[in-house]
Amino acid sequence: MFNWLRAVCVLPAKLREKGILGMNARNYSVIAQYNSRRLYPLVDDKVQTKSLALKAGVQTPNLIGVIAHQYEVENILAMVKNHREFVIKPAHGSGGKGVMVVRGYEGGKFTLASGKVIDYNEVYQHVSNILSGLYSLGGQYDSALLEEMVHFSDAFKDYSYCGVPDVRVIVYKGYPIMAMTRLATAESGGRANLHQGAVGVGLDIKTGRTKCAVQHNMPITQHPDTKADLRKIEVPLWREHLLIAAKAYEMTGLGYFGADIVLDAQKGPMMLELNARPGLAIQIANGEGLKKVIKKVDKYYPKSLPPEKRIDYILR
Repeated sequence: MFNWLRAVCVLPAKLREKGILGMNARNYSVIAQYNSRRLYPLVDDKVQTKSLALKAGVQTPNLIGVIAHQYEVENILAMVKNHREFVIKPAHGSGGKGVMVVRGYEGGKFTLASGKVIDYNEVYQHVSNILSGLYSLGGQYDSALLEEMVHFSDAFKDYSYCGVPDVRVIVYKGYPIMAMTRLATAESGGRANLHQGAVGVGLDIKTGRTKCAVQHNMPITQHPDTKADLRKIEVPLWREHLLIAAKAYEMTGLGYFGADIVLDAQKGPMMLELNARPGLAIQIANGEGLKKVIKKVDKYYPKSLPPEKRIDYILR
């Protein structure tokens, strides 16, 4: 184990030598230069993102409904009457905040992904909190989305604890340049959020196989709860994952963003959401900095290729 950690993973203090992209450089040299602010609503508003994905032929979880006003909150039970499983999330949320995953609904009781059972009043209050802007970017008034729940592939059944694992792909000028899978833990409460204690597994951009795995920015080899060997992960349908991320470049016009993709057992890869300001922890999960990859794209990668050709270029 120690030899693998030394050979593959890089401690945070050593990432500077690997060309780490810092927060200021990301904000001023990349995001400000390649992401026009007028395009932000296309990804900050998950309803708009879903509409764009539908037009582009990109799969996303089906939308059950949207609650935009307080007087509509009482319609929750009617909206989900044909759905025993569903997800409630803020339309303008970020970092997994405000997402409620309901794995079972019966007799007025809601079973969450963590196994906790809550009643209608608690769901009602949660949706009301979303509308008030408790979880939204900048605290603005928000809407609540109700989506069908993703049933993740058996390929990940031993690698995530009470939550749906996702793949985060960083895209620069239409090219996927870095990726990781985020795996829920007991500590993260079933959410795939690294800041809450989820595991980040850096993935080789050509193969979708494990490069390095970290929790709280420190290298690990086993999932803390399931004890599964994180070194053996290989994401199925990897080209399809990359193609979804690449297509989002034309969808949004953003030059730098993160695409979050989930693997449904029946429907295959599906775009969960996009992020115009993706975090930088993916560099630690990969043991590699974004700065040198960005320079490589600027210098060598061909321009004006369609998404399929861009993926072919990466995987050649």
